[in-house]
Amino acid sequence: MGVKTMLPHYELGFYALVVTCAVVYSGSGIFEASRDSMNRKAFRDGIKPGWHYFGRKMDVADFEWVMWFTSFRNVIIFALSGHVLFGKICSMTVPQHRAVMYMIYGALAVLGSMGLVYLMIILSHCLVLYSVALAKQKWLCYVAGLCCLASFKVEPFGSWQSGFVTGAFDLQDVLFYGGSTFTIMRCMSFALESSERKEGIYSIFDLLKYNFYLPFFFFGPVMTFDRFHAQVSTRELRRKDDEMKSIRVNALLHVGAIVAVDIFFHFFYILTLPSDLKFVTRLSDWSLAGLAYSNLVYDWVKAAVMFGVINTIARLDHLDPPQPPKCITMLYIFAETHFDRGINDWLCKYVYDHIGENHDSIPKELLASVTTFAVTTLWLGPCEVVYIWSVVNCFGLNFELWVQKFFQLGPFAKLEAKLSGAMSRRIRAAFGAVNFWAIVLYNIPALSSLDFALLVTKRLLVTGFPVSTLSIWFITYCGVQLIKERERILAIKEEEKSDKAKVE
Repeated sequence: MGVKTMLPHYELGFYALVVTCAVVYSGSGIFEASRDSMNRKAFRDGIKPGWHYFGRKMDVADFEWVMWFTSFRNVIIFALSGHVLFGKICSMTVPQHRAVMYMIYGALAVLGSMGLVYLMIILSHCLVLYSVALAKQKWLCYVAGLCCLASFKVEPFGSWQSGFVTGAFDLQDVLFYGGSTFTIMRCMSFALESSERKEGIYSIFDLLKYNFYLPFFFFGPVMTFDRFHAQVSTRELRRKDDEMKSIRVNALLHVGAIVAVDIFFHFFYILTLPSDLKFVTRLSDWSLAGLAYSNLVYDWVKAAVMFGVINTIARLDHLDPPQPPKCITMLYIFAETHFDRGINDWLCKYVYDHIGENHDSIPKELLASVTTFAVTTLWLGPCEVVYIWSVVNCFGLNFELWVQKFFQLGPFAKLEAKLSGAMSRRIRAAFGAVNFWAIVLYNIPALSSLDFALLVTKRLLVTGFPVSTLSIWFITYCGVQLIKERERILAIKEEEKSDKAKVE
């Protein structure tokens, strides 16, 4: 109820003003803290020389971001540029065999970057899971796939396999585990799709073409086998109207995002500040809340840039890859919280929806979510922080359903029916504001540290109560109302588009 209910313009304007002022105020606190801590000895490893002419150093605490734009930058440009040129030639000359050409280029790129032994390890896992797929038994596919995944994520098996790869360079571990674990997820998708095929089984070359598509190989996203196979098997390659314009615009947006993050890191040390708890305890509650929220926003930007660049290349190859994650700023529901939409689609299709079915039954939903987060824990690599992250997010997802079911009971449903649509929207937004901060606090341990997450939680809910707690809750409520307004506009546009399609 209240999804398409519109609030008065002056009310929405007030909400926008409140959120803007709060963001500016919180940001100014983080900026001052960054400026004052620039030369602290405790931050020596996380802050390096940057723009000397502005008198600013740069936050380099994120290993992945620094890796992409320093040691791995030339490799990325060379490998992906070669793929784009190679793919264009194949699409123009032999479109019916382009998947084979992508496979050959991808396998050669993996061989050149990681060596023959690594390629053999990957091929051995592909062969094992292909052999399992021949039995056409889903349970066997799950068992074999998860065992293969555990062989890379659980010690001493992971170190044993990585020990076979000779030589050493800065990115070896990142590429080894990235390519290996994404390979297992793709092989499991292949095996599960093959087990559902009524007639025959897909060939080993279908699996290799799927796995060695270079843009997806090392860093994803995971596109399920059924989608990939259908798209690369298309012989008539046609562009949608204005598709190339959309690709160019997205590419420019990603370049703009990279520049914006680089600028941001020179003035806001959001990743290094949480590492010194003695320093951040001196920050105001507003700055601390903004720091926690900024960590989530940055992680989304990082994922959006990485998957956005890869998706742009995939779209040039006439594929329709999984979309980048939904911005954390637009989230207040646990069910939509994910930083990798490819993995999320994979988990939903093969685990969450498979067990939970229509997600109306609380016991089935509990079993589905627990199983999903168990697989996710294995995918991320079992450790204390991952265990905590999995437990709290699994609880949040289920608690969301429990609250929804509770308020759907007769007395509450009748009470809401008596309310106006606008009032129903306001009440739901108030609960959504609480959910928003639950999402932030539940994800901070994995992105920063458990100690920082506990500090933020204590300051916002205990020592900051009631002034900081209620004021931040109200500001978040204003933000949720703005999100709901955007959802309302999108829902109306989708309805109009659907009605237009029916008329035509």
